[in-house]
Amino acid sequence: MKRSDINEIMRSADVFIRQRGFFLPPFAYWSLDDWRDKGSEARDIIENQLGWDITDFGLGDFNRHGLFLFTLRNGRPENWETRKGKLYAEKIMIVGDGQVTPMHFHWSKMEDIINRGGGNLLIQLYNATPDGQLDEEHEIVLSVDGVTRTFKPGEILKLTPGESVCLPQYCYHQFWAEGGRTLVGEVSMVNDDQSDNRFYLEVGRFPSIDENEPPLHLLCTDYERYYKF
Repeated sequence: MKRSDINEIMRSADVFIRQRGFFLPPFAYWSLDDWRDKGSEARDIIENQLGWDITDFGLGDFNRHGLFLFTLRNGRPENWETRKGKLYAEKIMIVGDGQVTPMHFHWSKMEDIINRGGGNLLIQLYNATPDGQLDEEHEIVLSVDGVTRTFKPGEILKLTPGESVCLPQYCYHQFWAEGGRTLVGEVSMVNDDQSDNRFYLEVGRFPSIDENEPPLHLLCTDYERYYKF
């Protein structure tokens, strides 16, 4: 992805998020100069990969296969062993009309996916087999806003604004919006995008970037290059 495109996605996303009555934290708007002035007080942001996250999944077409995310809060995977620190995470996402996030599941993370407004969110569902394939035989049983529902393999769940679903580990899902750009919330166990995503087809979780202009704001994957504490 070109850095200029990422910068424009950030600008557009910020406007859309505000229009939906949601607001990002102050560190979202730190400039490169702001980052240069930060010390160890910003360690939590860097270590827990908070902030801007824009990906085309390495497929080179953000509008068809891409996702905008902003991680608002997160802990470390080892917190579940010590029972200390944050054991949860929260993201806000924007899903474009027809923009697909590829089929995947999480090894460790259980998550609630919430339609925060805009269009509808469509989620295609499968269980995973022990060898990581799509289970074409067994139904998927999920909690949709506290109500138990059963889905056939490959069935599509439609979440209208205000609706949510709890997705357990090993539940394959891909999603896209219909009827307009959609603001989507995610509340989950600790998020680990380095090792907890199992994509059905081989894709890249983070994009390669053509640095054709300076960053407007740092992506969570930029921190190692631009910030030292």
